[in-house]
Amino acid sequence: MRITLLYDNTTSRQDLEADWGFSCLVEVEGSSPMLFDTGAKGDILLRNMGRLSVDPRSISDVFISHDHWDHTGGLNAFLDVKGSGIRLFVPRSFTGRPDVDGLKIIDGPEEIMEGVFSTGELAGIEQSLVVNTEKGLVVVVGCSHPGVESILKAASEFGTPYALIGGLHGFNRFEVLKGLSLICPCHCTQYQKEIFSLYPDVSIQGGAGRVISL
Repeated sequence: MRITLLYDNTTSRQDLEADWGFSCLVEVEGSSPMLFDTGAKGDILLRNMGRLSVDPRSISDVFISHDHWDHTGGLNAFLDVKGSGIRLFVPRSFTGRPDVDGLKIIDGPEEIMEGVFSTGELAGIEQSLVVNTEKGLVVVVGCSHPGVESILKAASEFGTPYALIGGLHGFNRFEVLKGLSLICPCHCTQYQKEIFSLYPDVSIQGGAGRVISL
């Protein structure tokens, strides 16, 4: 599988725009690409997608982690370009429900497509994406509001976590990350320096444009 960071607080390429928010493209062999969150601003999301040669019309699945503006702000702009034919996976607490035929409201943990899971809405606020790979589970998070510990525990229902990618907010129980083979702290992660110091061999920088092959 491959994950391309589309929207982040920093960039890995000078031709891309940084902004507070998060979005990434998740590509799993045998499935159509999935958009995970949509950043804060639709114009930045679409420009970054264009510069990364990502065609919004090629995406049929969108996964929203939680109902905060910096993760949902680009959704309407994306839908305007995409048009019909969308499956939109949102947690129960999501309020900005557009008129999408394929709206799927997620409560508990479930397999949303072959080998791809939602942790279910945790702490009444946020769901995370879990992808099963030959190496283990890849866990993609928006802001980790329920806590990294809770997210990894929920993901463990589907196997053994291998990688953690996304925003970790104020998480500082760093021992919980022990055993992971890849950590990419993005967006709202407050303790990036500490994570890189403690886990230098498995931690990688994020930023819009970063491509992670797993």
